[in-house]
Amino acid sequence: MISRSTIDRVFEAARVEEVIGEFVQLKKAGSNFKGLSPFTDEKSPSFMVSPVKQIWKDFSTGKGGNAISFLMEHEHYTYPEALKWLAKKYNIEIEETAQTNQEKEQINERESMFLVSNFAKDFFHNTMLTSNQGKAIGLSYFKERGFRDETIKKFDLGYCLDEWDHFTNAAISKGYQLKYLESTGLTIVKDNKQFDRFKGRVMFPIHSMSGRILGFGGRILTNDKKAAKYLNSPESDIYHKSKILYGLYQAKKEIAKQDNCFLVEGYTDVISFHQSGIENVVASSGTALTPDQIRLISRLTKNITVLFDGDAAGIRASIRGIDLILEQGMNVKVVQFPEGEDPDSFAKSHSDAELKEFLEAAAQDFINFKVSLLVEDTQNDPVKKAGLIRDIVTSISKIPDAIQREVYVQECSRIMEISERILFSELAQLISKNKTEDAKQHQEEKKTFEVVKRQDIQLEEIDEQNKYEREIIKNLLIFGNEEIDFMDEIIHFDENGKEIKTIKKYLNKVSREIFLQLQSDEIEFTNSIFQQIYSEIIYPLNQSQKIEIEKLTNNLNSNISSTVTSILFEEDEYPLSNWERKNIFIKNVDIEKSVNDAIFNLRRILIKKLIEKKMLKEKEYSKEEIEEIMNYNSLRIRLSEKLNRVV
Repeated sequence: MISRSTIDRVFEAARVEEVIGEFVQLKKAGSNFKGLSPFTDEKSPSFMVSPVKQIWKDFSTGKGGNAISFLMEHEHYTYPEALKWLAKKYNIEIEETAQTNQEKEQINERESMFLVSNFAKDFFHNTMLTSNQGKAIGLSYFKERGFRDETIKKFDLGYCLDEWDHFTNAAISKGYQLKYLESTGLTIVKDNKQFDRFKGRVMFPIHSMSGRILGFGGRILTNDKKAAKYLNSPESDIYHKSKILYGLYQAKKEIAKQDNCFLVEGYTDVISFHQSGIENVVASSGTALTPDQIRLISRLTKNITVLFDGDAAGIRASIRGIDLILEQGMNVKVVQFPEGEDPDSFAKSHSDAELKEFLEAAAQDFINFKVSLLVEDTQNDPVKKAGLIRDIVTSISKIPDAIQREVYVQECSRIMEISERILFSELAQLISKNKTEDAKQHQEEKKTFEVVKRQDIQLEEIDEQNKYEREIIKNLLIFGNEEIDFMDEIIHFDENGKEIKTIKKYLNKVSREIFLQLQSDEIEFTNSIFQQIYSEIIYPLNQSQKIEIEKLTNNLNSNISSTVTSILFEEDEYPLSNWERKNIFIKNVDIEKSVNDAIFNLRRILIKKLIEKKMLKEKEYSKEEIEEIMNYNSLRIRLSEKLNRVV
């Protein structure tokens, strides 16, 4: 276990905006930072980070918390793993106490797969650097490719010996279970035999955005025609090829800094670019580009430059990826290398300065690229030319932004020498067709839920009790430690039976006042999360301690930390500065009124429910029951008067 002192040092050092900035492109928004949600596919940013409160909130999913909870949500870390990641980032030495057998057993299968994968990464790397076969074959291959020692280390490159079960036996001897070696795809088990999947291959570990090992790519070095040149880890709980980009871990900071991402095809393309000083580059690893991969990039930048080699046939096969990028609302440029060249070979045969100059000079928008690629096929053939124009307009129709669409239509009109009117007409038809197809796709689903929706509309109402329970928790979180003046209304009757009200003023801490008010009526929260938060707040209060918000946002119970974060962020969802710029100034909050309104409203609702429950009885009421209902009604009227409500 990680020691308490280490945990405290990590929390003191960690800055939530710095941690989240490793995974999400954040922009200043008043006193906060804003970015696109890393958990959903959204076009408008709803992900907020507060440096002052050291919390984050994703309004698109409702998730929230602190730096630890972000790593647990985004990277699926356990709590100790998130602490270790932060400790490494902030150069904090970890003090650990011995784990019990029970704690070791709590590591789930997914975490075991990550542990096995990390062991494999280190094992393959060390095998290449220390074994005779590794140095003679694996290391020699990378050296021949021109990769320097620091580059080999940076990408954790390695080699798996050309032996049937060398790695598997080594892993088992270190205590790693065969079932995890099999589930990660590192070992193949067949007919009670086991052998290494990547035997005789140089190894390219594939990292997550935070640096965890998800899987491997292995390249064979022999001329075995029966074996695939490249072999990837199979799909597993931790490895999903369509959701991974090779090199993103090493490139993420530079992508955000340069506000652009170069997209290449292979592992060595990425590595060669890094060695040439261009680090904002990732690879789709030979797969067709997917929306999930594009969304990974969109967290860091809205600009993608796709790099194609000089193989025209390969370009035509890959060009539909451009439409996918446009659909995601990204800006796309294209660079085509000279015939016979690819990013890897070009980087090796040119200086760093020449490579950068070429990338800047050769970058063109997708219209010019498509025209330059296909114009030769259309010469002196009006039908083919019309087909090319339709192909370009189809790409333009994928762009969500109307202004961008219009600019590209004008550009297409100029290049292809065709009227804008015709292009806009074609574009309108395509957009209309896309909408119609989308509508048809959802038509059956709409019919299925039509009756349910009508019922929902009829029955829709605000859960008032939940609303005011939340208000009480909000008052505790925001004002709980403050001491303010409260007013108590004392009612007595004179000798003539006339009601006399006396106002008594007294000083009390907000949290103490709420506790006493709820305690006097024995009120408990019906919302279990609110009740848990309330208990967490009241315990230190009863120990004469202050409410520490950090302990709630850092709570191991993700429901508690997420709910607390949501409530705290309600103040920042609509920043006051937006109003102040319009010369509209909002008065300071009346804390006493806010506290009393929440408590009185909750009492009013509970009394209403008690009355309704008693009125449901299908029998004659006794005199005592009638008096009880009348007393409840009288109390309800009095509460409503205090709230200036109409009953």
